[in-house]
Amino acid sequence: MNFKNKAVLITGASRGIGKAAAIAFASEGANVGVNYRSRTQEAEKTLSELSGHGHKLLQRDISVKEEAKALIDDFIKQYGKIDILVNNAGIAITHEVDQIDFEAWASAWENTLQTNLFAAANLSYLAAQHMIKSGGGNIINVSSRGAFRGEPDQPAYGASKAGLNALSQSLAKKLASHKIFVAVVAPGFTETDMATETLTPASKENMLKETPFYRMAKPEEVAHAILFLASEKAAYCSGTIIDVNGASYLRS
Repeated sequence: MNFKNKAVLITGASRGIGKAAAIAFASEGANVGVNYRSRTQEAEKTLSELSGHGHKLLQRDISVKEEAKALIDDFIKQYGKIDILVNNAGIAITHEVDQIDFEAWASAWENTLQTNLFAAANLSYLAAQHMIKSGGGNIINVSSRGAFRGEPDQPAYGASKAGLNALSQSLAKKLASHKIFVAVVAPGFTETDMATETLTPASKENMLKETPFYRMAKPEEVAHAILFLASEKAAYCSGTIIDVNGASYLRS
């Protein structure tokens, strides 16, 4: 895959899947905008690991719609175009319906949807306006197997990812005539800080037993799927959802 001189914006790219995707795109010649919210030290480390030149750190809290717009403005000012948007940023908040009060419940839903779904929708809209003018592009959204199997301890997370899947497929149909291709990668548990921070030893053991590989996905494996969907040869895959979950959850 060759992404030479492509302008790629990746949200939540200071660590985990976003970082792996940034490294992979850079290795293929892309100019990468590394978005992050607050982890400046980690973002700077990611930037230092990108091969080539022309990469930039873009600190914005995309859960705030004005900040999402500013992020796209910053990116366009830097690169003059946006070829590929990877909506990777996400949060997961434990909020068990039988364990917490209503205020905590409502807050978990608001914060999760704001970051995982509304921000992706806003950024997709803003990026699409530039892609339409420039003759096309790719939007890749990072979802989760939780969109299909349910997340009893984090229901807002599962719902936000299901919404992201539906958003992606709606945009894939609407934007195809503008040569904008939209697709989704749906990982299972991946060796990221966000995933491991939520796991107790017992829950990790149960999770590992879900897959015949008896391991988590590596961020690089998810990044490979992202790059495939962003490549020109995958254009007819627009609207698809690729599972990267080690056969831990199989859907018909």
